[in-house]
Amino acid sequence: MTDPVTDPRLTLLRAPNPSPMTGEGTNTWLLVEGEAVVLIDPGPALDAHLRAILTALAGRPLAAILVTHAHLDHSALAPGLAAATGAPVLAFGPAGAGQSALMARLEAEGLTGGGEGIDRAFRPDRCLTDGEVLQLGPLQIEALHTPGHMSNHLCFACDGLLFSGDLAMGWASSLVSPPDGDMGAYMASLRRLAARRWRAMLPGHGAPVADAAARLAELITHRAAREAAVLAALTAGAADAATLAAAIYHDTPAALLPAARRNVLAHLLDLADRNLISAPLPLTADSIFHHP
Repeated sequence: MTDPVTDPRLTLLRAPNPSPMTGEGTNTWLLVEGEAVVLIDPGPALDAHLRAILTALAGRPLAAILVTHAHLDHSALAPGLAAATGAPVLAFGPAGAGQSALMARLEAEGLTGGGEGIDRAFRPDRCLTDGEVLQLGPLQIEALHTPGHMSNHLCFACDGLLFSGDLAMGWASSLVSPPDGDMGAYMASLRRLAARRWRAMLPGHGAPVADAAARLAELITHRAAREAAVLAALTAGAADAATLAAAIYHDTPAALLPAARRNVLAHLLDLADRNLISAPLPLTADSIFHHP
């Protein structure tokens, strides 16, 4: 069997957008079998990355542009790439599609995001449904709605390979920033993926992950530990997300502390929804939470 991490059908094109949140840059995956060529995550709207993709295509027709989610570092190049190739853009929907009732209510009550670069202009040519299987030449690609990092997040499965977008990566844990991110949905999505067997995981940032099962289990354990740390900290006294993040993420680089605060807020909102902690309504990023 072909080594899934060095599968000759796969080409990784990394966008030149390194940052503390993107690692070395956004991964664009080309999947080729026979005459079928599929691209997963076009990446940020950078001319250099568009040229790199077109060079890699070498004139071959592109069957589809699949987008895992509507963050600018994953989806912004979709219109330009579609115009250059004529390929349709397929995704779960625009930003906000698939949002849970809880997050929709919190957003309506005034909860705002943390400025994670949402692509508000993103509009796919066709919206995919959870479990839909695309037959593109000999390639069968299954779309899996996996909200949590973002409500419209999709993972794609093909021949035991998991294209995991930003839901699960090897180099870092994922940002979950309400109301676009949802910790309850994130944990459910991780567990859903962990219930299946994968040959490898191909994330939206960082290197391929050969042992997907071990990494998914590690991420679930990591988030459970963070939840326990939040609850333990609240037993010492009421606090807001910023105070808790400073206490729990004490070894985190300063550049990543804003993301840490959003992750803690996501845990707090999930715990409050499960009636394990409480806070005055309406809930905001600055709410003071109490335990119990």
